[in-house]
Amino acid sequence: MELNGRPVSAGELSGLALYGYGHFTTMLVTDLRVRGLGLHTERLTRDCAELFDAELDVSRVRELVRRAARSHTSPCVVRVTVYDPALDLGRPGARSLPQILVTTRPAPTAAPPPVRLGTREFTRDAPEVKGTGLFGAVRQRRAAQRDGYDDALFMGVDGRVSEGPTWNIGFLDGEELVWPQAPALEGVTSRLVGGVARALGVPVSTRPLAAVAATRMRGAFLTNAVSGVRPVASIDGVDLPAPELVPRIAEAYRQLPGDPL
Repeated sequence: MELNGRPVSAGELSGLALYGYGHFTTMLVTDLRVRGLGLHTERLTRDCAELFDAELDVSRVRELVRRAARSHTSPCVVRVTVYDPALDLGRPGARSLPQILVTTRPAPTAAPPPVRLGTREFTRDAPEVKGTGLFGAVRQRRAAQRDGYDDALFMGVDGRVSEGPTWNIGFLDGEELVWPQAPALEGVTSRLVGGVARALGVPVSTRPLAAVAATRMRGAFLTNAVSGVRPVASIDGVDLPAPELVPRIAEAYRQLPGDPL
């Protein structure tokens, strides 16, 4: 764990731990390459302007990610968090000097099994921002797991599904890939998967999708940078089909070349 390329102190982490005001992105680094690297840095730049009214040094971000990845066995998971260690809770509107925190962890060695989802009525604060304040999302994941599911699928008060705590969800309606139209973070992996699907000749659309309708789809999968494409086994106890198209999309995504850091 390094802040601006040097060991970080507990004091420098206290504001992030206590207030949770910041943003981040998580990427899978393999041989100093990252799928969708430009999309990751684009999101970091956008969120930095949104939360701190500041311009992010993207070259510095790439340098720090390279440094972290070189010191870790490949592949590894690198998270870039942007926050201001000097943030004053009483005066968050003061001029900010956001800093770059880079953390690493080992990448999973095996593909995760199909996931069982339980719907939960929940919408994240500023869902278009990948913010560090994960209290609500983790609370919903915990509640879903205590109800016997693997994870939570969020839906709004209108009953439309949106996203999960740390992933996007795609549905198969026949041979068409459907992304839910609802307040959610458009993930880097979901954008890449959409491109992969089109390259395979799969039509891609975005439309409102009620939770009840989601259980009648021909299949579904989750997307995030670490697990890639993960099949959905069931929603609210209703089993979903496991169409051949899901592993085809997953394999095409795995074959995408990473961008050099």
